[in-house]
Amino acid sequence: MTYEATRTQVETYFDRTATRTWERLTSDAPVSRIRETVRLGRDQMRALLLAALPEDLSGARVLDAGCGTGQATQELVERGAHVVAADISPSLISIAQKRLPEHMHTKVQFKAGDMLSDDLGYFDHVVAMDSLIYYGTDDICSALKGLSARTDGSILFSVAPRTPLLMAMWRLGKLFPRSDRSPVMVPHSAAQLAQSTAPDGRIRVLGRVTSGFYISEALEFGS
Repeated sequence: MTYEATRTQVETYFDRTATRTWERLTSDAPVSRIRETVRLGRDQMRALLLAALPEDLSGARVLDAGCGTGQATQELVERGAHVVAADISPSLISIAQKRLPEHMHTKVQFKAGDMLSDDLGYFDHVVAMDSLIYYGTDDICSALKGLSARTDGSILFSVAPRTPLLMAMWRLGKLFPRSDRSPVMVPHSAAQLAQSTAPDGRIRVLGRVTSGFYISEALEFGS
């Protein structure tokens, strides 16, 4: 599938099918045991990615690419950053805006639309947590190359690692598609991504999070 076709699937899922599910998952509301593992995994992944950034981001301009309901956005502002919070889902952007404490609003620019748009400008750092997991190698490489041209510092992102469990889930997703199912994650090997992105930049593995039904690998792309 093309980048545009996948992006449309992602928008439909998060903006229409699963908005309430993600609103609940990213709150303190009770959830099922399965979703609790996903919630805990996402919390761990967010902490892992943000730990690769300076504690003091005063004056830095940071792109929260695929910001969702804004959890990373708030943490970045708490460190002093000016944040562009972009997401393809206007519904999730609306939730993020409502949740953001009033005193932080002057530090955040919310954008509903393509997180890779050149119109978003230039950045000191980029964080893209679980927002590239539905895309193939060519699309990820293109995204990283485009972002690196507009980013002075690091680009932190996550992918679905190529593990036996995720590969089995990936195959099942392709065999039994359902209209209400999340877009299928595309598993990746960090080593293969590193080969594919050279010589535009280097990929460094930051770590992997496995929490029940949540499996994701944190990577850093830079010169």
